[in-house]
Formats: sequence, C-alpha cells, structure tokens
Amino acid sequence: MSNSEVLLQATLTGVLARSDLDGRFPQPDGMAGRIAFRHGFFTRRDPAASHSDDQLTCLAVGSPRFIDQRLDGLARSAGAASGWLAAFREHGDRAPDRVRGRFAVVVLNPAEESVWMAVDRFGTYPLCYAQSGDAFSFADRADAVPAGSRDVDPQALFDYLYFHMIPSPRTIFRGVSRLDAGHMLRWDADGVRVARYWEPRFAPRRGLGLERAKAEFLEIVAKSVRESADGARTGTFLSGGTDSSTVAGMLCRTLGAPAPTYSIGFDAKGYDEMAYARIAARHFGTDHHEYYVTPDDLVDGIPRVATHFDQPFGNSSAVPAWLCVRMARVDGVTRMLAGDGGDELFGGNSRYAKQRVFGAYQAVPGLLRKALLEPVLAVPGMDRVPIARKAVSYVGQAKVPLPDRFALYNLLTRLGPRQVLAADFLAEVDPDAPLAAQRTVWAASDGADAINRMLAFDWKYTLADNDLPKVLGATSLAGVDVAFPLLSDELLDFSLGLPAEWKLRGLTLRWFFKEALRGFLPDEIIAKKKHGFGLPFGVWTTGHAGLRALAHDTLASLKGRNVIRPAFIDSLLAELLPAHPGYYGEMVWILLTLELWLREHAPGYRL
Repeated sequence: MSNSEVLLQATLTGVLARSDLDGRFPQPDGMAGRIAFRHGFFTRRDPAASHSDDQLTCLAVGSPRFIDQRLDGLARSAGAASGWLAAFREHGDRAPDRVRGRFAVVVLNPAEESVWMAVDRFGTYPLCYAQSGDAFSFADRADAVPAGSRDVDPQALFDYLYFHMIPSPRTIFRGVSRLDAGHMLRWDADGVRVARYWEPRFAPRRGLGLERAKAEFLEIVAKSVRESADGARTGTFLSGGTDSSTVAGMLCRTLGAPAPTYSIGFDAKGYDEMAYARIAARHFGTDHHEYYVTPDDLVDGIPRVATHFDQPFGNSSAVPAWLCVRMARVDGVTRMLAGDGGDELFGGNSRYAKQRVFGAYQAVPGLLRKALLEPVLAVPGMDRVPIARKAVSYVGQAKVPLPDRFALYNLLTRLGPRQVLAADFLAEVDPDAPLAAQRTVWAASDGADAINRMLAFDWKYTLADNDLPKVLGATSLAGVDVAFPLLSDELLDFSLGLPAEWKLRGLTLRWFFKEALRGFLPDEIIAKKKHGFGLPFGVWTTGHAGLRALAHDTLASLKGRNVIRPAFIDSLLAELLPAHPGYYGEMVWILLTLELWLREHAPGYRL
C-alpha cells in the first residue's frame, strides 16, 4: 500500500482523555486531554512518517527534499517527519519555501492547541479538513475526516456536473474542505486561516540560449526520473505520446536495462494508440506489456473505480489507467512513473493553439472590428451563409474574454442547465459559481503572457484537481505507488524561466519540448498528434448489452434523486447517445459514475 492511501487524521477537542491516544510512539508532554490522533496503518507501516519531540508532533507523507543539506540529511536518516519538524521549528510558516518534491505535512501543537498543515505545489497528497465548534479534524480523504459532515453539498454536485470533478477547496460534503495546491493552513483559537505559500512567477531568463536550455532540460528530466525510480521495482505508463515516451526512455537509461512499460489499447476506430507505444518500446528496447480493454472490463471496472474515490470523479480515463496499473502489479511492479505535466509545463494542449487563434482577433484595430467586421457579420441570416458561418462563430467566440471563453465549450453549458437539471436542484445552487472561481484563478496570473496564464490555470484545473487525482486513485486501487517525474519542482522552475514563444511558437505546441528531445525520441512520436487514453465508452455502450444495461439501470435510479430531469435522462439514452455516441457518451459517463458513487457513499441522498 502506498503513502497516497495513508489516512491522516487528528482531532482537537480539549476533552479527549489520554486513553484515546494510540500510543504507538512517544507522546509529547501535555498531549493528554488536548490532542488525539489515530494513525493506525500509517505509523505501523512507516514509523518514520511520524515524529514527536517534547512539544510537537509531525505527520508527513510523500518524498520531500529539503534545500538545507543538514535538514535533508536528517530526513534521509530519521525520516521525512523529523526533517519537517526541524524545518518548522526554524522557519515556521515559511518551511514549505525550503522544500521541494511531492508532500503533505501536518504539525500538531498540543500546548497551543493548534494545527499547521501544507501540501505541495500541485497538491499531490490531499489533505481534507473540517472545523466543528472547538474541534478540528483532518484526513487524506473527504469521506474520512473524523468530525466532518456527511451531508452532500448541492453546490458541489453542480460543480461536479460542470467540471466532471470537484475543484478544491470545495468537497462533496458540506463543511469539509480540501487544501488547495501550494497552500498552508493554521488552526488555533482564532479559527482556520488558509494562505498561499507559493504561486508561479513567469520570468524568462535573460541570455538563455537554445542549446544551453536543451542540455539543461535533458539533465533535469534524467535526474527527475532517476530520483523517482529510486528504491522501488519501477515501471511506467506508455501511451505513445511524447511525455510517456520520454519517461520510458529515461527510465531505461536509469536502470541500464529494459524498463517495464505498460500500454492500454482499444479495439475501436479512432481510439487506439498502441502503434505509437510500440514504436517507443522498440526504440528504447523496453520490456513492453500491452492490454486491450474490452466492454466487459468496463462493466466490471466502472463500479470499482467510481466507488473507490472519496467523492464523485468523472474522468473517464481512470478505469483504463487502473487496468494498466493492475497489469503492472501482477508483474511485481511497486511504483509506476506517470508522464503527467509535460503538456501543462511546456504548452502541449491543443486548446492553447486554438485560443491563440481567437486572441489574434484582438490585434485587429478596434475601429475596423467595430465599424466593419462586426456590423457585417451581425446582418440577420449571415450565420446561415456557408462562407460566413465560420466567421460569425469566430468573431462571436473571439469577443468573449478568457477564461469565460472556456465556458463556451463546457458540456453542461452547451446542453443548458435548465434542460439537464431538476428545477428544485437548480434553485439550490449558484450556476455562476464555477466561472467565478475560474476568473479568480485566472486573475492570479495577471501580467503573464497569454500562454503562461493558460498554463497556470491548468496547473489547478487540469493537474491538481483532475489528472493527478485520477492517477493517484487508479494506482492506489491497484496497490501501487506512483511518481510524476515531469512535475519535479526543478522542471517546473525551469519552465517558468523559458520564453513564452518557446512553449507555443505560432501554432506549434510545446515547440521547445520537442526540439530538446529530437534525437532522443523517435521522429514519429515527435510529429504525432496528441491523443491520450481516450475511452470509447459511448460507442461501446450503444452496441454492448452489458454496458447498455449498466447505463440504463444506473441512470434510472439517479432519476429518483431530484438532481437530473428524468426527461433529459430518457432523451440522453434514447436519442442523443445513439445519434452521437462519442460526444454524449461523456454525459452518460459522468451521470453513471455519480450515481454509483452516491449509492456507495450517500445512498439516502435526495434533494
């Protein structure tokens, strides 16, 4: 079992007796009657993950690396918690500034009846918490916070339907929050105070030449893979994209032997990337393993994966990721390396180029836009003229500023909340809340180039709130640890110093990343279009009896919760899905996983 599965929980009430203490390691003086925490498997499996002195107790997970060599040496010899406790004593709230790597840390102070906690720049190891009266409790899962509510928050459900996950700091439960990436929290007599300790600062390095940058980049990636693979039987995902292929190649170099690589395929037109995975495997000489997912795998796997998460989670690639890791686990792999991060650090998502095209409209002189282009395109009927239709759509989208423009592509927005959601449910929520939160995140990177602002935006909504929880959930369900070498802080800092035009040159995505890897990666992989672990769920559901029955039966029970309009569910299954399975399959998926989660974790919920 990995650290990502470890349950951290503590309760400060001022009334607990000493008999409530677990007592598996020395307790500081004064703890009786003030603090109790039940660590169970956490300390039994990894005693170095907790440490106490005469005043403080520290709990820590992950693989932190301390900048101070003395503290780093202490962490290596006595455990991460010992290093953190020393760092906290010396630097207080600024301790995270002097730490790199993936981590979550908690410091308990019984004398002051206070708690301090922090998570890394991407919130890799989550910490959820709740305050109830004079009590404060926390855990690594929203559904495990000891004193937390189990009442489902309708606004969180709306957020899930909008984002297909629930962005922090909100969780599915009322009054239970998740600490945002790059943030710390202090709880004491004054209540809960949350503050950001790190935020990105994009500052292109002066005089940075291309060749020097390439060499530095390759050195950092090699070091990140080497450190990520240390001390474990390590394998890696291999989708055939640039990120996973880079990690696979570097892992072969690190091991000095064929690295175990694992790929998932789909026997469905337009969804399979196995050919590229095979190219990378042959190029680097990996010990390659493949598995083709079947509809029957989904019938079995969807309920397992959906109910494993601590709150509703609708990323459809979680199931194939779990199947991939399960295959590695059978082979004795104890840690998987994931390629997440390359797109978001170096400009690889296709929407970055798309938004640049719309941004070009703002470069057109305002007088020309307002006096000529917009009046002509506003003439009634122009949107029905084939030649003008695209121009009308382009101008309409280009006039909407970011991040509001992203909402134009949102599935719930396009379908229409009033068409999808029950009236009673819609009356309980604020439909504008998701966009308001996105605007706040967007504003935090004010002054950065447009491409860098999109990257910083995705560090929260794509990485911290979506992709990393997906991989962590899939690997923990399979009982395998995971590391993210392309998200090392050194590589993150390196990307902050690159010129913006090296990330998106014209409409060429991740230009520098590809240039730096020429000669290392096969040319076919550098030139390929991005795909990823796409899942043909909608296509298969229309033709496979088991999947169709799972979808129909599950969504039928969702009708009774007064969240989704029954008429919409009927139309979705009978008309929309058969007509456009690739598009509407996503809505079926998020409703299906929602109902499966509610059955397991909140069976009685109904608005």
